[in-house]
Amino acid sequence: MVQIAPAEGLSHVIGDHSRRLLDVTLPEFFNYARQKYGNSEAVVFSQFNTRWTYSELLDKCDTFAAGLLALGLYKGDRVGIWSPNRAEWIIAQIATARLGIILVNINPAYKGTELEYCINKVDLKCLIFATQFKSSAYAQTILDLCPELVGQKPGHLNLKKLPSLRSLVQISETPIAGAFAFQDIIKKGTIGYFERLDNISYSLRPDDAINIQFTSGTTGAPKGATLSHKNIINNAVSCAKAMKLTNQDRLCIPVPLYHCFGMVLGTLACCAAGATMIFPSEGFEPDKTMRALKQENCTAVHGVPTMFSAMLASSEFKGKPIKSLRTGIMAGSQCPEVLMRRVLYDLGCSEMTIGYGMTETSPISFQSDVNDPVDVRVSTVGRIQPHCEVKIVEDEGSTCPVGQTGELWTKGYLVMKGYWNDAQATRSSIENGWMKTGDLATIDNEGFCRIVGRKKDMVIRGGENIYPAELEEFLTAQKGILEAHVFGIPDEKFGEQLVAWIITEKGATFDEATIQNLCKNELAYYKVPAIVRFVEEVPLTATGKPQKFKMREMMLNKT
Repeated sequence: MVQIAPAEGLSHVIGDHSRRLLDVTLPEFFNYARQKYGNSEAVVFSQFNTRWTYSELLDKCDTFAAGLLALGLYKGDRVGIWSPNRAEWIIAQIATARLGIILVNINPAYKGTELEYCINKVDLKCLIFATQFKSSAYAQTILDLCPELVGQKPGHLNLKKLPSLRSLVQISETPIAGAFAFQDIIKKGTIGYFERLDNISYSLRPDDAINIQFTSGTTGAPKGATLSHKNIINNAVSCAKAMKLTNQDRLCIPVPLYHCFGMVLGTLACCAAGATMIFPSEGFEPDKTMRALKQENCTAVHGVPTMFSAMLASSEFKGKPIKSLRTGIMAGSQCPEVLMRRVLYDLGCSEMTIGYGMTETSPISFQSDVNDPVDVRVSTVGRIQPHCEVKIVEDEGSTCPVGQTGELWTKGYLVMKGYWNDAQATRSSIENGWMKTGDLATIDNEGFCRIVGRKKDMVIRGGENIYPAELEEFLTAQKGILEAHVFGIPDEKFGEQLVAWIITEKGATFDEATIQNLCKNELAYYKVPAIVRFVEEVPLTATGKPQKFKMREMMLNKT
């Protein structure tokens, strides 16, 4: 059944089912890429002048996989990666999949307390980490967290705060105490372990869990969205087809690999089509991205709206369209119409698509087509993806009439397996196979979807999802703070900015800078409130619940 446009006046759409879903594992998926595109350029890391064909890349991944096996890691074990965009990230992604090891993506912006929580939440057995990136000193953070590493034997760790962790693998030639170097693992992959790889890969199943991505939860603690081979492979294939990617395309990927955006819509989408992955830098830098677009003759580029704004403001942008550019995906937050038109016409991405989704749906459920009219691409997130079903639901659970606002629910292959080790959160988010997104949306008579707001109290800053409860919990844990109320207000640059209203104990001597520094020391940079306001009371409902919409109105009206 296909119902791209709503029927019977209800906001309920069903994607195309004419193309069969791929019922394969990631090793089978990558092996197909090797066979069909082996001699084609697979990946370019501009910063390190690294270039590999698909055959070269996958050979390196097999060697690392054999090394992981020698380390005592097996199907179902969890291995984390905490790093910016590096070649080692791609190798880890493919090598862990080869063994059925569940890759755990850890946000490179996380600080020690966040890292500790994630490792313990999933009983991580091994962590692969970079030494440092910008202000994030990963190696030092780990030493601060576990000073007893000094004197411990790599591969046999016994850590008080991280009891499940047995191995650390540092992307460095000179690792910290207790850690292997990345190259050490490669050297461990002897012939005996190589011979076991195929048998292990053959034992895997498409519905097996293969990836955990942490997303902040409404209760404050991050939740591990658990995705299968089938989830992410088919979403990557659908998105690649929507962009009309081929083995002649060269996709610039400035978005982070730890996000589905980079890992699924970047790496896997390219593998699906035999396209080349271009990584301009470890983290987003607009000048380097613009140079890579031109020097590598990129035909496609991904990004959130703030990235495209920065690229257009870059000194490397000379005001003329880049002739090679054609398509890509813009996602992460609402794109202003003016910006979208500049991307289409000034930058030259005439076939740029808009995508909508969430980590829990692998991620994309709606995407515009390269042939959709411009006014549609600047005002909607497109139409439903193949093998996906969506309805817009009223508060009482019934499906909304066409054009009416309600909560967007998603169903199909793309819905995650659940939140790792959190049955309660899974049950509250998934109802009879339907993923409750928390986003408010409308669907028109042609099936085009518009995101109009969020039911959840979530703030999207520069493409990063922030749940205020997490920050509120952190702030109220500080001595002298009685209450903290966090919300977002509109911001031209980032889409939204964080505001914190704080009630302190009498005699407490906090100021805005103190609060911001507390957050900077313990939390990812994007969770630091841009504005801190100290108040004696907050607006409440009759039942005593804080009214954040009134706080927001008061900030906007500067009352």
